[in-house]
Amino acid sequence: MLSLELLAESYAICRLPPHSPVPNWAVERDKDLPQFVSLTWTPDELSIVCPESVVPHEVESEQGWVCMRVAGKLDFSLVGVLAGITSHLAAADISVFAVSTFDTDYLLLKSANWPVAVKTLSEAGYAVYPWKGA
Repeated sequence: MLSLELLAESYAICRLPPHSPVPNWAVERDKDLPQFVSLTWTPDELSIVCPESVVPHEVESEQGWVCMRVAGKLDFSLVGVLAGITSHLAAADISVFAVSTFDTDYLLLKSANWPVAVKTLSEAGYAVYPWKGA
């Protein structure tokens, strides 16, 4: 079974107009903390996932998310990694905001759901640990 690692920060999911440049606040890095930032442009929006501590008050955002990552590098031939994790969370009535990268998958869920998510995933055979960094 896969291991999941909890990132140390609280995250926000932000929405900016589609033609916005990438704001400096989203991509400046604090060298003392492991960070996860995701930028996605579509014709309708610029979506940014980043630590909530850097989001200006005037930016449209949903805050209070925790982020966990699937430990290790996932091969592109693997099937059902996200489906396996999210099916257990869905059965516990926990919604997920997922982001995939070249190496692995990241799942964000509301902080209030974290204790139930850990219990649910642990009972399903997943190991959940604090992230030790890259």
